[in-house]
Amino acid sequence: MKSLALVAALAILLAGPGCSRFIEYDGPEVTRVEVFKSSRTMVLWHHDEVLEAFEIELGFAPEGHKAQEGDGRTPEGDYIVDRRNPNSEYYLSIGINYPDADDIAAAEEAGVDPGGDIFIHGTPRAFRATDDWTAGCIAVSDREMRRIYAMVQDGTPIGIFP
Repeated sequence: MKSLALVAALAILLAGPGCSRFIEYDGPEVTRVEVFKSSRTMVLWHHDEVLEAFEIELGFAPEGHKAQEGDGRTPEGDYIVDRRNPNSEYYLSIGINYPDADDIAAAEEAGVDPGGDIFIHGTPRAFRATDDWTAGCIAVSDREMRRIYAMVQDGTPIGIFP
C-alpha cells in the first residue's frame, strides 16, 4: 500500500505545472495577430502594443497566397481565429477561418478545391524557423504554442502578409 501511495505522489510531482499543455494568461487581451511570411515572424498585438513575437515555420511552398488544396502555401489576407483543438496531432492548435468567401469564389472560378484546416500549431520535431514543412499551416515550438493557445482567443483577427 505504501508503494502505491509513493508511485501516486511521484506521478503528481512529475506531472506538475511545468508539464501541462494548458497555462493561464492574465495579461492584456490579444486584439490582433500578424504573420509576416517573408521574415518568418508572428506578432501578437494589444491594440498598438506588441505583446510577443515568435519565429514561425510555414507551408512547404510558402510563397504566394494559398490557391488550392495541396499547394503547400500558407494563405495571405485577413482572417479570424475561429476554433481551437486541444487534442491536435501537432500539440495544440488554433484554427484560422481559411477559406473565406473570397477564397472559395476564386477556387470555384479556377475549378479547384481551396483546401482548408489551416491552423497555428506546435511541431512534432525540432523547431527550426528556416525549415518550412507544413501543408499550409503556421508552426511554432510546442512551448510557444502553449503561450499562444492561452493568449489568443476565438474571434481574434489575424492578418497574414507576404
